Amino acid sequence: MIEAYDHWIAFGLLALIGANMIREALSNKEEVTSVNSSLGFKTMFLLAIATSIDALAVGISFACIQVQLWSSVLIIGVTTFLFSVLGVKIGNVFGSKYEKSAGITGGIILILIGLKILLEHLGIIAF
Repeated sequence: MIEAYDHWIAFGLLALIGANMIREALSNKEEVTSVNSSLGFKTMFLLAIATSIDALAVGISFACIQVQLWSSVLIIGVTTFLFSVLGVKIGNVFGSKYEKSAGITGGIILILIGLKILLEHLGIIAF
């Protein structure tokens, strides 16, 4: 139903999140960070939306092909858990040291991924 403009949605969301990451990295405000600040409502809400969109795409794909559902769910769940734990560990180790440059780099990467999706669907580039 949204195939005609799905690439615009993906680009818009990735560009918005990427620009926000860059803005926060370049901000001169010193924020008091705590364990709970990273789990605030706004952050968790945006992450929930992004995760839901991704899960919707996977669910629709699974409905269209024949897969062993339980083994796929188990593999996806375990992999997601392990990479999440690894990401948190790496973030804690390098986060404070490279916080500003990592935020800028991450924002640029998200914007470029969104631009790639947009340009591929418009037929301007092919990968």
